[in-house]
Amino acid sequence: MENLYQKQTYDSVIDRLNKLTPSSQRLWGKMEVAQMLAHCKEAFKVPLSKKSMKRSPMFYLFGWMVKSKLYNDEQWKQGLPTAPNFIIKDQCNFEEENAGLQKMIIEFYTLGPQGSGLYPHPFFGKFSSEQWGKAMYKHLDHHLRQFGV
Repeated sequence: MENLYQKQTYDSVIDRLNKLTPSSQRLWGKMEVAQMLAHCKEAFKVPLSKKSMKRSPMFYLFGWMVKSKLYNDEQWKQGLPTAPNFIIKDQCNFEEENAGLQKMIIEFYTLGPQGSGLYPHPFFGKFSSEQWGKAMYKHLDHHLRQFGV
């Protein structure tokens, strides 16, 4: 399983982000490319301890049943639900969002495993650093595949 703390994986993600353009078209879903970048950037605030969110009682009850899917080897399915706090409805600037996301990824990678995880995952609770590295890679991979890169 790829992990965003691995140099090769980190380099690959940055390369894939650099292949996106403002006119990149989604293969599924509702977000435009700049909204997807903003969405991914927002998600990085949690493991970087810049955003804390309350967990829904539903996820206390059922989250444990699907938690491992967040960081196992299977690709995420298309059309998964998004937490309301991470839905981006506004129009976004592609260049600003791409640069901002890359900055967050660089910070995540540079801080390394010891720099993640003060706040729990908003759905699944406490993650180890390894789980954060895998989950953040898997989230990025899902959305980069959504836009064909």
